[in-house]
Amino acid sequence: MLEAKNISKQFSGIHALSNINLTLYPGKVNAIIGENGAGKSTLMKIFSGVYTQYEGQIIYQGNSIKFSGTKDAENAGIAIIHQELNLVPYLSIAENIFLGKELTNSFGMLDKNKMNNLSKQLLERLNFLIDPNTKIENLKIGQQQLVEIAKALHTNALVIIMDEPTSAISDKEVTNLFSIIAQLKNEGKTIVYISHKFIELFAIADNFVVLRDGTNIAAGLMQEATQESLIQQMSGRELKVQKKNLDTKSNIVLLSAKGIELQHPTIKLNMLLSNISFSLYKGEILGIYGLMGAGRTELMEVLFGLHPKKSKGTICIENEFKKISSPADAIKVGIALVPEDRKLQGLILNQSVSKNISLSILEKLEKWGLLLIGRKEKDLTEKYISKLSIKTAENNKSVEKLSGGNQQKVVLAKWLATNPKVLLLDEPTRGIDIQAKSEIYQLIKNLSAEGMGIILASSELPEILAVADRVIVMCEGEITANLKINETSEQEILTYAIQKN
Repeated sequence: MLEAKNISKQFSGIHALSNINLTLYPGKVNAIIGENGAGKSTLMKIFSGVYTQYEGQIIYQGNSIKFSGTKDAENAGIAIIHQELNLVPYLSIAENIFLGKELTNSFGMLDKNKMNNLSKQLLERLNFLIDPNTKIENLKIGQQQLVEIAKALHTNALVIIMDEPTSAISDKEVTNLFSIIAQLKNEGKTIVYISHKFIELFAIADNFVVLRDGTNIAAGLMQEATQESLIQQMSGRELKVQKKNLDTKSNIVLLSAKGIELQHPTIKLNMLLSNISFSLYKGEILGIYGLMGAGRTELMEVLFGLHPKKSKGTICIENEFKKISSPADAIKVGIALVPEDRKLQGLILNQSVSKNISLSILEKLEKWGLLLIGRKEKDLTEKYISKLSIKTAENNKSVEKLSGGNQQKVVLAKWLATNPKVLLLDEPTRGIDIQAKSEIYQLIKNLSAEGMGIILASSELPEILAVADRVIVMCEGEITANLKINETSEQEILTYAIQKN
């Protein structure tokens, strides 16, 4: 049905995909397997017309084709169901199904009756008996997923790409989804299924393709593969970064977390985090690793006081209980968070380097709570520009004009200015070049050598193995392993990241 021939894609000179070759078959569930960052999403975005600039060739139904956009791919019969569902919450089911393809009557008015009737027929095919006028915001996640599938059926899609389709649905909804997939297979549809849950892959997939570091490593029949063989193929790369060779950890417990739990924001009985307990030692770099949906970011946010009403558990700093109900509370007890998305959550992009760095300690730079003392702000800025080697022509330069690596250093400077005891780093090197990565790795090691406790959440295993002393492995909101870096391997960590028990 669909072939990729020598597909390559670069972002800022970095290869996300290199000469990908694979074949997807009709009437089959084709599993795409790989670690975070292996290139799965990039390839799917090429198939579905999100990315139109790439090297190589797509052969669709025997013909070479190049899509000009998502609409073009959709019209050709390729639909993608993203993990983050792409629905308008305040519109009805029918309005979402026909969005951009509205039906009109002879007077040019919306033909709501016809759209509702056709939507009802699509929903009945999925055993989803509900009024098409129901607003999306009133549906559970699993029901919203059925609406996404109905949208795909409405376009008469021949290829349906499902990205982590069971990440936020119940076991009953998973059973229903698998039943629908079986129906689609019988109709000759090509299903592309992306998941980290091996128990699902062996239950539903016919064929598999393994991607690693933007290249395709293996392909074959699922029934001829084993979990061990697939993990080996996923993790068989050579480490490109050197392991940390200095143990700066002391025996002093800096932070301890016990029984941390976090409810799902919309599904009452679902937990994003369950019974998380661990300790962080003074001078230790503790890695947190997990695949998509493991709960890495959510754990960091709970430690920083971002979900007080949905979370529970106890946090102690230096063996003293601390009630952390907000980021302000976290900062007061010595916790700082460098967030995953620096542009959205870490910086005020149209403000200067100086204003961004001083933002976290304004009260220390003010006089009478009214006037900002310019000399103090200037000294603070110059201190961290020098310490972190931030490349900027001037202190009042807007941070949006800096490179990604220098922007990240500004975020780090902002939080280091608070003199934290515990530094939480969520994907600290995402989207920055190799040189900037190396500099940030060295900074992290220097901070730990000074006695700071650091928790590093990363989707890049080589990064964890290079920088951390110890790694906590998570799967579906639970800790599945607590391993010393010098006593483990990439393959062992991946095994724990894939299975809860």
